[in-house]
Amino acid sequence: MLQKMLCTLILLFCLPVTGQPLDVAGIDRQRILREAASSLAQAPQTITAFPSPRSSGGVHDFYSEGDYWWPDPAQPGGPYIQRDGLTNPDNFVAHRRVLVRFSVQVPALVAAWKISGERRYAEHAADHLRAWFIDPATRLNPNLQYAQAIFGRSSGRGIGIIDTVHLVEVARAVEVLEQGDILSADERRQIHHWFTDYLQWLTTSKNGQDERDAKNNHGSCWLLQVAAFAHLTGDQQLLAYARDRFKTVLLPTQLAADGSLPLELKRTKPYGYALFDLEALAALCRILSTPSDNLWTYATPDGRSMAQAMAWMAPYIRDKRTWPLPPDVMYDKEWPMRQTSLLFAGRALGKPDYLALWASLPADSSVEEVIRNFFIRQPALW
Repeated sequence: MLQKMLCTLILLFCLPVTGQPLDVAGIDRQRILREAASSLAQAPQTITAFPSPRSSGGVHDFYSEGDYWWPDPAQPGGPYIQRDGLTNPDNFVAHRRVLVRFSVQVPALVAAWKISGERRYAEHAADHLRAWFIDPATRLNPNLQYAQAIFGRSSGRGIGIIDTVHLVEVARAVEVLEQGDILSADERRQIHHWFTDYLQWLTTSKNGQDERDAKNNHGSCWLLQVAAFAHLTGDQQLLAYARDRFKTVLLPTQLAADGSLPLELKRTKPYGYALFDLEALAALCRILSTPSDNLWTYATPDGRSMAQAMAWMAPYIRDKRTWPLPPDVMYDKEWPMRQTSLLFAGRALGKPDYLALWASLPADSSVEEVIRNFFIRQPALW
């Protein structure tokens, strides 16, 4: 009953009803300021504070280990074996955690500056950006050569590139921050140079090309990163490439005729994976759409489209009890969250019911796995 009442109230503020846009900053104001206040009290940290003896790279190289890989009981000390959907808590995740921390704090700080005008928030966000992308002592090398390693099998895989999907909202925060005078011209140049170098690695390295060709959410998140970082750096050639790949590769291979996401639905966590992939696809539409090339309304020759994908998933977000597949093997009760796909699609497609549903869902979680898989957290920036 409470959720229905809230949905009704939110509908009063939707564009199709009153002619006014949904006031995302107003809805999220207290949440943004609360998160930013917490972030102000915390100094920047980067991966250099957490070296791993298992990494084949150096102190500036990001390192992580595959989530679903475990010791083989039949071969102690031997190569790990896979248990899909079940996270091994003993794998190295310190770099991932500090990257997620960065991706939580910088957007919150920049959002707080945007809605309040208080310079202290922007200045602290800039301190984080300098630590990660500029300072020679603490910066991250612009590659993920050693991400998602597997003990006894691989020192790093293309599949690990998904770990930097958290930089997508950081890139957006940089764009917003550049509207002020917080960063010097040289600092902006150095940050752009870092993302340009990372784009070069993403698009030309073997790991990058392996991830590009992944058929499921990994391919979506690779393209999302390319789109977000190309948007920041102004790379029009890569933006055009991303629009074309979205239309000619992602939609035909990721969506079924009914709008469902079969490559995600066959996993052991189908509900969470479907939401995750839809977030990436919706963010791509948000970043790449132009007045002359609207990815929200584009449909493949056989009718596959983002509008269709949203129409397929939205009823299961509204009432998860109708979900037709088995529950996820882990974290099933934690989803859905305030899915940004609903907000972006609601705005772009004129769907007030999506906007109302978005506003009715929980915006934050204390569960690490949810935080890691919910990579757009400050919609006021978008």
